[in-house]
Amino acid sequence: MLRANDNFAPRAGTRVAYLSLVSFALLTIAVLVGTMIGPAGPQWWRVPLELVNRLPLITVDSGVSPEEWNIVWQIRMPRVVLAVLVGAMLSVAGASYQGVFRNPLVDPYLLGVAAGAGLGATLVFTLRRSATENWLIDPLPLAAFVGGLVAVFATYMIGNTFSKARSSATLVLAGIAVTSLTTAIQTFVLQRNNDVVRQVYSWILGRLSSATWGDVRLILPYVVFSCGVLLMHRRLLDVLRVGDDEATALGMNIRRVRLTVVLAATLGTAAAVAVSGLIGFVGIIVPHTVRLIVGSSYRRVLPLSILCGAIFLVLADIPSRILADPAETPIGVVTAFFGAPFFLLLLRVRKNQA
Repeated sequence: MLRANDNFAPRAGTRVAYLSLVSFALLTIAVLVGTMIGPAGPQWWRVPLELVNRLPLITVDSGVSPEEWNIVWQIRMPRVVLAVLVGAMLSVAGASYQGVFRNPLVDPYLLGVAAGAGLGATLVFTLRRSATENWLIDPLPLAAFVGGLVAVFATYMIGNTFSKARSSATLVLAGIAVTSLTTAIQTFVLQRNNDVVRQVYSWILGRLSSATWGDVRLILPYVVFSCGVLLMHRRLLDVLRVGDDEATALGMNIRRVRLTVVLAATLGTAAAVAVSGLIGFVGIIVPHTVRLIVGSSYRRVLPLSILCGAIFLVLADIPSRILADPAETPIGVVTAFFGAPFFLLLLRVRKNQA
């Protein structure tokens, strides 16, 4: 029996290593394709030549002018890099939430971070014309970030206050309550400020079109920190799969693990939402696809979810640029187009397994 396990472990590790290399290759291709496509700038086939030309000790005549390269570097590239960061963060946060709550149907917005961020953004759109014009920093991502964190904090406090057991089900119910309250407040504000409805609606559907290197620098520390913490807890998430009582018997502090994972996932999700708006279904589609390929162990699911989430959002951003050319389709519409059928298929599979 021991020999069988010893033989199985290298095979599983080899498979994950192979899939990781394939994912890195696909991510590189996705980033390259995303950089090549745009409504303005050089022809698509000249971009790879210019990228090679920019390497040390290599000279290639790409025919790209400095003005065209500026479009690639200042407009296309930050958009692609931001899609990588947001897709990776939403995906790994969704997988972590599913591990903590032992429910494959939850997503990173479960505890109210999306509703809180939406309310914060709505308040900024309402006040921007006067009170926020002279701010040294853009108040929109700041308000969305703070709003998301406050909503999750309220959810956690309510869940802990009204339930001695502090179970995951109580947190989910508290999240539903907080989401309903913040959505009601947002609706009330919009009814009194009809002129900003279109702006808020555009933000809610998700957007990467206005991405800058400043946005990338803004969320990079949060994404790196959150992903690092979540990866450090991937083995503990595997232990949680056996149940709270069994995990406690094995010596795990369930409350501390759950709080740490939720806080890390929420911090990264709030940062991602602050700069990209609400992009749905990424945290559901990608982790489940990864599970179908590598199994349910979070030691494998979390690292691959980071790579696959980045690939998915970079590729999803491409049709959002070209479907309504010269206008743009909100990326949230594209992810929902793929995510909604996948979600229904998942519900059907779970029904058949029940």
